Amino acid sequence: MNADWQNGGFGIYVHWPFCEAKCPYCDFNSHVSREIDEARWLNAYLCELDRAAVELSGRVVNAVFFGGGTPSLMHPDTVAAIIERIRKHWPVPNDPEITLEANPGSVEAGRFRGYADGGVTRISMGVQALNDRDLKRLGRIHTVDEAKKAFNIARSTFERVSFDLIYARQDQTLENWKKELNEALCLAIDHLSLYQLTIEKGTAFSARYEKGGLTGLPVEDLAADMYDATNELCERAGLFGYEVSNYAKPGAESRHNLIYWRYGDYLGIGPGAHGRLTVDGTKYATEHFRMPSAWLENSERGKGEKIRDGLSNTDQANEYLIMGLRITEGIDRARLENLAGVPVDQSSLDHLNDLNLITQDGANLRTTPQGRLLLNSVIGELVF
Repeated sequence: MNADWQNGGFGIYVHWPFCEAKCPYCDFNSHVSREIDEARWLNAYLCELDRAAVELSGRVVNAVFFGGGTPSLMHPDTVAAIIERIRKHWPVPNDPEITLEANPGSVEAGRFRGYADGGVTRISMGVQALNDRDLKRLGRIHTVDEAKKAFNIARSTFERVSFDLIYARQDQTLENWKKELNEALCLAIDHLSLYQLTIEKGTAFSARYEKGGLTGLPVEDLAADMYDATNELCERAGLFGYEVSNYAKPGAESRHNLIYWRYGDYLGIGPGAHGRLTVDGTKYATEHFRMPSAWLENSERGKGEKIRDGLSNTDQANEYLIMGLRITEGIDRARLENLAGVPVDQSSLDHLNDLNLITQDGANLRTTPQGRLLLNSVIGELVF
């Protein structure tokens, strides 16, 4: 009998915590540092991979993702060495998805060929907006012209290139967003990540918002209209919404992110990186030391992991529910109930079905477009 994680696969996430500047909306574990001993950092990453390989041997690595921070600040030789060590320890498919997040500046674009030669197969670019005024408001340090030039270099170097945009920005109208999205769709190859601006606690935007300084944010109804327009325009262009914020041509979905959403296992290494690992029949939530200096010192000793907590059956069922309802393919009811050890509440399912928030197709549970718009409410109705 296969372990549950095999329903979702196994991936590796590598977190590079450094950025040139901290974006005011970002709540990720990212830091600005003038001096980085990259050779020392590489050694720490390799130590962590060596440690993990002992207990995770024999697995096929379905996808690798370099996130951050800004991984495109890493030297291509550093990225290549990490990929080489992963290949040493684990089997990798013949057509691997190895993604690297990149800022669309000229410096990063100059490294693209080196990343490709080192084994990266997919670039995910943080464009965020297609007008310079909003890029400045978002704290981005590139211009639209630089982003387009970087995208063209990426497109000529990699078969797969995705980029991110943020909508529901300050003073943005529905027509503004439609125009910008249509421009993005003309540029896009096979994948777009389109996120609604959210004000996260602990960010510069949050502090500004609480003081009444972040004006012009759209009201809830306008944000919902923007979401509906996003789905309509992307589908018309042949990019289908396979997850709440992600759109792709069939077959071009992010394999790494699907491991999360299908509730597979993933090894997370780097400052603050989270993971989900099944070892000897128990699924664990893992977390690495958050501060870069603490992670570096501990990882050099093979002890970068700070937390490893066993997950109960209920924990696992709820995590699968939360992740799986984000994607349009939905979740397997039998798998969900096997994890939980109890049936899903049928009255809750019927209620959500009557409201057209979910559909039940045999053994499969899916959210409708309206259900994905109200995802937190749907999940709140079904959690164990």
